[in-house]
Amino acid sequence: MRAPNASIRIDNLTVAYDRHPAVHHLCGAFEAGSMTAIVGPNGAGKSSLLKAIVGLLRPSEGTVDLTGALPHDIAYLPQQAEIDRQFPIPVLDTVAMGFWRRCGAFGAIDGAMRAIALDALAAVGLRGFESRPIGTLSVGQFQRVLFARVMVQDAPVILLDEPFNAIDTRTTDDLLDLVRRWSGERRTIIAVLHDLDQVRRNFPETLLISRERIGWGTTAETLTAENLMRARQMSEAWDEGAPLCDVHPGRS
Repeated sequence: MRAPNASIRIDNLTVAYDRHPAVHHLCGAFEAGSMTAIVGPNGAGKSSLLKAIVGLLRPSEGTVDLTGALPHDIAYLPQQAEIDRQFPIPVLDTVAMGFWRRCGAFGAIDGAMRAIALDALAAVGLRGFESRPIGTLSVGQFQRVLFARVMVQDAPVILLDEPFNAIDTRTTDDLLDLVRRWSGERRTIIAVLHDLDQVRRNFPETLLISRERIGWGTTAETLTAENLMRARQMSEAWDEGAPLCDVHPGRS
């Protein structure tokens, strides 16, 4: 693993679509080696924040700063709904896409890379699946493939967008074990999640947002009834037709 102890600092970050903010003046930090859940109501800006961190969305205002890492040191697992599974590609090639920064988009993987990819498939319980087309897999099996792809990237920062959505309990438990292993290796892990009980059991840190920061710290201190009520009220009261705020916090 390259660049251990990588942290991410967010300074006055606003991310907008058609000048309507999805994330609004967010400040804070994901400390090196931390394991943080991002939670909030639907449409609260959780996935938009991940995309801004990984560079898929350009901030309208503010910055995302990596300390001890470069942008290509981030492994990003998107929601399954964003991935086209109709393309006829086998499981092993999908996992090997995690090597693209080393061998290029069209470069062939060598024997060492193939061995690493096969080991990753075995680690997620898919030994013998390497030749299966991804379109034939169940939702849970495909999510295991995506986790194997993250494994071969060997990145110090891992972003997971709804990694346990619509998968069975056994797969969730297996993948959570893998996430805890990554955390034990001092990787910085950030995951968008919906199951608050799951967050309380497994994630020491939580960011609760409803476009704006509601709470950010230890999970017990953040997921209070008061904070959850405030997040829901802010989500319900948000004006989708309002223009992008151009006023910096603290300015008149």
